[in-house]
Amino acid sequence: MLSPPVQSMLAEARSGLPPERALLGGLAYEQKPDGYRAVLFAGPGRAYLQSRNGADLSSAFCEISAAGRALHAPLVLDGELVVAAKGRLDFGGLQAGARRRGGAARQAARIAPAHLIVFDVLDTADGPLMEEPYRARRALLEGLFAEEVLAAPFVLCPATTDRVTAEDWLDPAWGAAGIEGVVVEGVSQRCQPGHRGWIKVRARASAEAVVASVTGRVAAPSTLLLGRYDESGRLRFIARTAPLSATARREVGGLLYPGGADHPRQHRRFFAGWGMREVIDHRPVVPDVVVEFAGDTAVDEGRYRHPVRYLRVRDDLSPQQLPPPGV
Repeated sequence: MLSPPVQSMLAEARSGLPPERALLGGLAYEQKPDGYRAVLFAGPGRAYLQSRNGADLSSAFCEISAAGRALHAPLVLDGELVVAAKGRLDFGGLQAGARRRGGAARQAARIAPAHLIVFDVLDTADGPLMEEPYRARRALLEGLFAEEVLAAPFVLCPATTDRVTAEDWLDPAWGAAGIEGVVVEGVSQRCQPGHRGWIKVRARASAEAVVASVTGRVAAPSTLLLGRYDESGRLRFIARTAPLSATARREVGGLLYPGGADHPRQHRRFFAGWGMREVIDHRPVVPDVVVEFAGDTAVDEGRYRHPVRYLRVRDDLSPQQLPPPGV
């Protein structure tokens, strides 16, 4: 049997679905849930839950470990660890759960239990399956669920070979439920640990926000820090753009003015990315320019987890016309 740690097969981010003949033998499409990648080494009286970076999550998500120990035969499963709340996958709840141990973890398992959405089986009692094609591994995985070898808290990841269905999964409406997009695999592909052999396409939708700070020069900003006013009138940070093109820098920079001493972000600190401690050197601007941007569906309480893409200035909208964060 495989033993931890095992490197996960990875996906390369793309802006759209590849041509149908992009991978030898045809394509399969799977939903990409908003969670933590995890590999479960399970069997009678044995369970080890490994994160993508090799960390041991077994104690934090004791309900998954307990289900793994209850299996009658050894299995190594690859999947996405998720927590659901209020009708959608809750990434914030998942993050909080990853930090819990002992009694706190057991209580969380009772209140908001985690699930492992399984999309691959890497090993069984008959031996490793990494050299087997995707179609064979998927058929075996579906059989494990059909025969109820695997049941809650394990969930079979939805998959299809129909491109129209995959395109539907990229509708932002799925993002509202916590489905980030689609992972594309070749039906003849072997599992190659650490190799970016899959393709990941995120669902995206456009929205508007006010420019409240910038990095770089105000007259030619490198990136924009975007916000919206909440119900109390406080300007809340919601997103940071990816680096702007030269054209976008001129377009936006020509409309911006440095913020004064009373600017709501004058003394705020912002970090370079999700979970990072590097502080951004930003320059507040007068918050009266509204822009449209495209972002993926990884949004936590109104805040976009990943950089968004600037689209255009919306001079037909004022900051007061925008909905509050999270709406």
